[in-house]
Amino acid sequence: MPRLRGRAVLRTGLTRHREMLRYYITDRHAAGGTEALLACVARARDMGVDWIQIREKDLPARELCALTRRIVELAGPRGPRVLVNDRADISLACGTHGVHLRAGSVAPAALRQVVPAGFLIGVSTHALDEARAAEGEGADFVVFGPVFSTPSKAAYGAPQGLQRLAQIAHCVKVPVLALGGITPENAEECIAAGASGIAGIRLFQGA
Repeated sequence: MPRLRGRAVLRTGLTRHREMLRYYITDRHAAGGTEALLACVARARDMGVDWIQIREKDLPARELCALTRRIVELAGPRGPRVLVNDRADISLACGTHGVHLRAGSVAPAALRQVVPAGFLIGVSTHALDEARAAEGEGADFVVFGPVFSTPSKAAYGAPQGLQRLAQIAHCVKVPVLALGGITPENAEECIAAGASGIAGIRLFQGA
């Protein structure tokens, strides 16, 4: 698979140009509730984000299904691709485009045996060995961070910086999305370091 330089193709056949992928991660608590979150999703759709990860880990399965179906409907057939955080069962039941796996979750290779062709699998990573393992197991992309300082990622330690991001991006062939403290001001630095896109909550959920 070629590096994401100029135009590139993911395992799923998704194509993109050099401009950065934009990956919106939801947080209904930060948004101000479910209805406020749905308004954020609609705004992100209109902004042209590429992917939306539904990351509402505290929701029971029934409520998560209901929210997921509403977001899929909002995204529409030509809008952002929707992924569910770590719940492939709910993703498949609700007809989303894929799943985002936390570090240490089920291996992407195991999911490939039960998901349909074209199903996106992303993996959260915090180190080079994790990114290589995710790639080797068949992930379509990895999210790496935290790159910059951010309160929501304080539990993962000090920010790793652009140099580590560049190392990850140049050591794996799958797209690497930068996460953690990403702003409109530093996003281009992440792309210059080799990232294929940027991910965040406040970055896309803000006004």
